[in-house]
Amino acid sequence: MGHHHGPHGHHHHHDHDHGAESRPLPAAMDPAVPDSELSPDQLSRRGMLRRAGLLGAGAASASVLGTAAAAAATPAGRGGNGNGNGRGNGRGRRLHWLAGDHHIHTQYSSDAMYRVVDQVGNGARYGLDWMVITDHGSVNHSRIGVERVNPDIRRAREEYRDTLVFQGLEWNIPAAEHATVFVHPGRNEVSVLKQFETDYDGSVRGATDSTPRNEALAIAGLDFLAEQVRRRRVDDALMLANHPSRKGIDSPHEIRGWRDAQPRIAVGFEGAPGHQAAGIPDPHGPGTGRGYYTSSPDANSFPGYPAESYRTWGGFDWMTATVGGLWDSLLSEGKPWWITANSDSHSNYGDTAARPEGTDFNANGYHDDPVYAGAGLNLSAGDFWPGQYSRTHVGAHDFSYGAVMDGIREGRIWVDHGGLISGLDAQLRGGNRSATLGGTLHVRRGTQVELVLEIALANGPNWAQFVPTLARVDVIRGAVTGHASDRDTLRAPETKVVKSFEVNESTGTVTLTYRLGRVDRPGYVRVRGTDGNRSQPGLHGADVDPAGPALDVLGDADPWLDLWFYSNPIWVLPE
Repeated sequence: MGHHHGPHGHHHHHDHDHGAESRPLPAAMDPAVPDSELSPDQLSRRGMLRRAGLLGAGAASASVLGTAAAAAATPAGRGGNGNGNGRGNGRGRRLHWLAGDHHIHTQYSSDAMYRVVDQVGNGARYGLDWMVITDHGSVNHSRIGVERVNPDIRRAREEYRDTLVFQGLEWNIPAAEHATVFVHPGRNEVSVLKQFETDYDGSVRGATDSTPRNEALAIAGLDFLAEQVRRRRVDDALMLANHPSRKGIDSPHEIRGWRDAQPRIAVGFEGAPGHQAAGIPDPHGPGTGRGYYTSSPDANSFPGYPAESYRTWGGFDWMTATVGGLWDSLLSEGKPWWITANSDSHSNYGDTAARPEGTDFNANGYHDDPVYAGAGLNLSAGDFWPGQYSRTHVGAHDFSYGAVMDGIREGRIWVDHGGLISGLDAQLRGGNRSATLGGTLHVRRGTQVELVLEIALANGPNWAQFVPTLARVDVIRGAVTGHASDRDTLRAPETKVVKSFEVNESTGTVTLTYRLGRVDRPGYVRVRGTDGNRSQPGLHGADVDPAGPALDVLGDADPWLDLWFYSNPIWVLPE
């Protein structure tokens, strides 16, 4: 494998990366390309999109950003180059919902094994449009892996032209858990990530303990990324915290600290961790906890977290799953903080590959290519392929790296498990305006406001070969109460489930409307849905959340039997 040496002498790659910005829609998404010209893979992708109502004028194909604030939030010069969809100033621009995964490991991680092309090829097969390769930050990775993986990523970009492949890494946040950090492709993607990892990775720097000094190093790392964007060394950079409740070491004040220090870089956390197959009962699966959420507090854990926070709830992280809990406490400050879902793929359930004998990661900085492991399926692996179970859907103004990063930053994101639904168009409407996920509806005080949800149901089997049924959709409403004086608060006392819709249909599209009434104070709404298999009252009582996700049982939590989707919030701001 070749080496990539810094920013010089690679102008052809740089040109290619700029070309990637203006590439047309993938053929499967482009209605102008007839079925007869598509490859079998593209045809099957188009069939999926059609069933979901995502081609043409169906549900979730068009969303209106009806506010000047949303228009102003889109950086100039982004979007609109290449396919005629991105004209105008953010009003009424067509959104493409692009499914992706920002947390994927390869043979350049000591505890993983797949080639980049294995992960990208399977992710594409499972319907993903974008992926981020995130090998673990470590001394070996900062020295070798961050450079060695780059040619593999560039080859995957060439081979899978209908898939956006970002290079990132899994940052050991000083004083805290892990995070995805990734940058816009370009000639400095390697050098910026390498310098970031060398100078700011908690494992590389020996800065993992929960001390004020290490917390400050984490902020310095985010400041470094912001500076690289400001200096145009990279076009963009993002950070998303991974499995935030797993060990209890991401304290509320640290999360607020990252967000407040660099709100354009640190934009959210995993609403649901990867490793979802880990809950499949033994002997047919690992028989442990979904997400490998099996820990208990240690010396570095935040003492304010309850015992229940160390487990998943319906496969989702406690911070997201608890209505009126930590995520809502962040949202009630009126500041953006978004959720995602992904695979964290290291070693995949039911796979037939293994690391070869004699592979020496410590010496080489990577594992040798995987080999066929014989007839037995790997039933002890806890992961799914990218896109096989967890998906993060991002509303993008065109098919480009920049548009995906903009969509993530602006919170145009909904997530699902097991293909529970195939499309979501959420609009908050009032005063002849509307806003979608992540957006803000500005209205006069006292304006009647309603939430309109158009949901494309599953309309086809998922990757476990059954058609999931959406049983119920919950609307969660919260008040914006302003800046939190206690930086470690994890409670939003006014947030609750205000409406539950029974659905129990499995084909076509459903439209649900919730009337907020006359709005006279700032607030937000968010939605979630379930197959109805497992529910229990939320941690803050039945009057807050009568039928929320249930606490996952260690050793008996088959992820296919407990499916949820969640959306990011839409704000309303009466003036």
